[in-house]
Order: sequence, then structure tokens, then C-alpha cells
Amino acid sequence: MKVLFRIILMCPFLSFGHFFSQENWDFEKINQKKPLFLDTRAINGHTVKLLEKKVLELRIIHRFGDIATNESYRTLFGLDNSSDIRIGLEYGLTDKIMIGAGRSKGAGPFLELWDAFIKAEVYNNKALKLKISWSSKLFFTTMKSSKIESDLTYFSKLSHRATYHNELLIAFKPINKLTLQLSPGFIFRNLSQIEDKNFIPHIGTIARLHLFKKVSLVAEYYANINSTDYRKNNYVNPFGLGIEINTFGHVFLLNFVNSRGIGEGQFLPYTKSKWTKGEYRFGFTIARKFNK
Repeated sequence: MKVLFRIILMCPFLSFGHFFSQENWDFEKINQKKPLFLDTRAINGHTVKLLEKKVLELRIIHRFGDIATNESYRTLFGLDNSSDIRIGLEYGLTDKIMIGAGRSKGAGPFLELWDAFIKAEVYNNKALKLKISWSSKLFFTTMKSSKIESDLTYFSKLSHRATYHNELLIAFKPINKLTLQLSPGFIFRNLSQIEDKNFIPHIGTIARLHLFKKVSLVAEYYANINSTDYRKNNYVNPFGLGIEINTFGHVFLLNFVNSRGIGEGQFLPYTKSKWTKGEYRFGFTIARKFNK
């Protein structure tokens, strides 16, 4: 398995020859369109972009281990470890509605995590360079239940395995090469610690700066709003920086994040790693589109 994912990791680099030798790169045409986002994701969260009608996309996301802790050099700065992996398929039903599903290894406390989502365009004003989308997601764990009733992974009911997430995605272009997005939403867990809350509202912020040709800088931060003392003492907000590289049919995202888990059901309520302690990790996303 380690060999398989190391091969996957090398895919962006093996593709660089193709990346730099594309003869049909139409930069002028793409620059004229100036889309808000080139991908349906930023780093962890969704963007306002949807897949085109009848386009199927295979998406592979990988998170490694801590880079800058005292013992990180023993794991080649996290590359020997895998905090989470997700493989999913997504499809554009129409130009304004897309669906998707996937499975993550899980970074804890939940493992064997399945997810499904639907995303729809709500409003699009090309003149104002403003777009609004909405997304709804379901996360469900199939891991074996703990036998200890006080554990968070003790599932006395089937519904305890489910987590729900909804958000509104609002993006606009204040200047030519910069896209900003606000993502107000909430997550609801059917099961949480006694000291915690099931309902957690949040506001996500995403910035994408087009650097040159097909390379962009992406920054992402999610702030949970109704943090209890328990959450303040045990969890932190997720923050990430990434480089987005786009070619025809492929999107590569290389990033550094403090969150271990993939998907809102993990990175919003359960991020503990702190940037100030070197507990951030390298990750990547590979997205491959298949047209009809």
C-alpha cells in the first residue's frame, strides 16, 4: 500500500514533462475567461465551482505526517506516515448541479469514513464576478464500535455514526487576479463528547491569487464560532496554504495544512495540530476529469 501511494505521489512530477510541453495551452483564451476558481476544492473545503454537465472526475487526496516536530526527521518529515487518504468520484449532473462520493481512511477519532455530497449553483452574475453555490454533505463511519460506553466511538445507535454538513459558498473577484470566498455553514454530529456541542457553526475564508500561467497560490482558513471551553482547550481551527497547478484534464494541488483529516466531518470538529508546534503536514490532491 505504501508503494502504491508513493507512486501516486510521484504522478505530478512524472507529468511535468507533459505539463511543460503542452502545445495546446491557450493562455490568452483562459486569461480572457478569468474564472473565479479552476477546481471544485480549495485545500480542504469546497469552492463555488461545479463540474460541467456529464463530466466525471476521479479525485485522490493524501495527507502525510507532521513535518517540523522534534521527531519528524525519523519519518522523513512526515513522508513515512499517512494521516489520511481519500479516493472519490464526482459527476456533473448539469452545469449547475454536481454530486460526489468517496471513502477516507480516517484520521481519528472515526475511521473507515464514507461521504456523499450534492452541490448546486444558486446565483451567478458574470458582470459583477460574483457567484453563490450551496453544498450539503453526509459522513458515515463503518468502523467497529468500541465496547467502552464512555468512548466517542461507542455507537449504541446506527444514527450515531452519521455527521452532516451544510454551507453557503460566496465568491467574488475584487481585482483581476484575486478571488475571495466566504463559506458560512454548520456541522451537526449525532454523537459528540458530553462537554462538546453537536452543532458547530463556522465561517470559512478562501483566497486564490493567480501567479502566472497555470499556477495559483491558495490560502484557506475555517473558524468555528460557538467554541466551548472544552473545544478551546482541545482543538484549533484548520489553516492551509497550497500551490495549484492546472493542466488540461488534471488539477494538482500541493499544500501544507495543520488538519489531519479529510472532509468537513473531520477537519472542522477534530483538528488538534498546531502550526506553532510544527504539527503541520504536506499533502496533495490529484483530480482527473473524464469528458463524455
